[in-house]
Amino acid sequence: MIAEEIKRLHSELPEGVRLCAVSKFHPAEAIRQAYDAGQRIFGESRVQELLAKVDELPSDIQWHFIGHLQTNKVKSLIGKTALIESVDSERLLGLIDRESEKAGVVTRVLMQLHVAKEETKFGFSPEELIAYFTERRFERLNATHLCGVMGMASNTDDTDRVRDDFRIISETRKRILEAAPDLRGFDIVSMGMSGDWHIAVDEGSNLVRIGTAIFGERQY
Repeated sequence: MIAEEIKRLHSELPEGVRLCAVSKFHPAEAIRQAYDAGQRIFGESRVQELLAKVDELPSDIQWHFIGHLQTNKVKSLIGKTALIESVDSERLLGLIDRESEKAGVVTRVLMQLHVAKEETKFGFSPEELIAYFTERRFERLNATHLCGVMGMASNTDDTDRVRDDFRIISETRKRILEAAPDLRGFDIVSMGMSGDWHIAVDEGSNLVRIGTAIFGERQY
């Protein structure tokens, strides 16, 4: 089932759109089935779980951290990820940068936008993020590569609202590039999950995060 779903998704995703298989709460055996079907990017939301899987699974897996990252867990995560997708505050970004510099690595990150109607979600508002780039505060970074934006749509059956949320995320990246046209490699738009990825791709996503459709409901 897992291998079949991976192959189906790879065949359905348009050229240029990558798949992050959200493997959080699923065992290493399930990830290996997806890996054997050709999947290489996997998403985890807990630092300890990611670190355990890094040790157990093939070294060419590209691990994306997609959960809320607590500041006291940053140091142990540095050097273990291909991408931290969920940078939701300047404080967190500064800490990632300092720890990366100490470790002698460059950490690739996405800036998380909060456009959904749920108050519990983390992230920058579009205005906060545009101000950050307009004021060129990113120039303070020494060991972090800002690769784009990530966000989630509202948890609703209203597809118009979902589409609007995705459009705001995608348009915010464009506005950032207008404010700081010299940014290089700020090209990732990570949005869309199992239930709404088709809409996300329509609105400009080039990285989708799909878990339940691949692995089923969480196993632990």
